[in-house]
Amino acid sequence: QVLSLPIVVIVHGNQDNNAKATVLWDNAFSEIDRVPFIVAERVPWEKMCDTLNLKFMAEVQTTKGLLKEHYFFLAQKIFNDHSASLDDFQSRNVSWAQFNKEILPGRGFTFWQWFDGVLDLTKRCLKSYWSDRLITGFISKQYVCKLLSTEPDGTFLLRFSDSEIGGITIAYVIWGKDGSSQVENIQPFSAKDLSIRSLGDRIRDLGQLRNLYPNIPKDQAFGSHYNKEQTGKD
Repeated sequence: QVLSLPIVVIVHGNQDNNAKATVLWDNAFSEIDRVPFIVAERVPWEKMCDTLNLKFMAEVQTTKGLLKEHYFFLAQKIFNDHSASLDDFQSRNVSWAQFNKEILPGRGFTFWQWFDGVLDLTKRCLKSYWSDRLITGFISKQYVCKLLSTEPDGTFLLRFSDSEIGGITIAYVIWGKDGSSQVENIQPFSAKDLSIRSLGDRIRDLGQLRNLYPNIPKDQAFGSHYNKEQTGKD
């Protein structure tokens, strides 16, 4: 006899997400010669980072993985701690409950449900943008405000939505006549929205967007992603 890879039996599609979480945790963190079904309840955050990165690259089918600043944002999210430094997180352990049991503060979903939504959206609609490093993605709203508030009018970046599963939003800065700046966030686009009109074309449509942060003209950054506009006759 031989142990199979982990299998989860589900009775409805809405259990798919939790089943994937169970299989991922089991595959990544169980010992080779373990007693069946025994798997660690807590794992080092560093191992979790490697697992999320491998999963992201495999699922999206890209060679561009997660960066150090992405891990920092994900650590702040899963541990609900905005005061710790990057090094502080390295020595921590993350639990199964934090990964896929506890609801994120002020949200209606778990960390894994949110991350899986990002995976699905990127795989379906954003693979080429991610691979060209046009999406900052994993960054907090507060940090975006800090970055953009001193930039020229119309500077923007793309981040995954915190409040919705599987959404991407555009944050951009506007300068008022009184010399004050304000950072605005456009309502997140879902996979359904982006199947109707692509992200590149939506960015082209929005006249208030000028330069991709830090300083790349919009057409230079996204030009290769624009679709040729059809004429009325077509």
